[in-house]
Amino acid sequence: MKAKILSLLLPILFVFTIVSCSPNSSDEEKVYENQVMNYDYNANEIELTKLINEYRVSIGLNELTIINHISYKSEEHNEYMIANNVVDHAYFQERSDNIIHILGAIKVSENVAYNYNTPQAVLSAWLNSAGHKETIEGDFTHFGISVTVSPETGKKYYTNIFIKK
Repeated sequence: MKAKILSLLLPILFVFTIVSCSPNSSDEEKVYENQVMNYDYNANEIELTKLINEYRVSIGLNELTIINHISYKSEEHNEYMIANNVVDHAYFQERSDNIIHILGAIKVSENVAYNYNTPQAVLSAWLNSAGHKETIEGDFTHFGISVTVSPETGKKYYTNIFIKK
């Protein structure tokens, strides 16, 4: 009796396992649906993007293509730093995982800064720091940038995320 029930249930279990593990096209659609497509760049962000690409080209590297979704994630981090009065890489893994999942990145890195008045000043500071310079000069294809001014202090927060696709 047990053998007969098992022989009936085994094919059903097999089909259930195959169906539950198969890729679902709605998962692919969900990735696209969660991508932030629009980002309103301010003058500082545009200038810093230009300066980083000019620097990369000047040392023989490729220009990076800006992706709005990455800039949005950068802005979220700036807002976190402002709200918590910190300058750090907190929750970087979550930002990285999101960008990997949504955009298909294979490599993600990040630079942050605080209280530089101009895009040139923050780029100079990053280039004078070995770790930040390594990121700017890294093997990346795309990036995003956010320069956010604290409404309370008027100081600027910078997050620049780099990816390779």
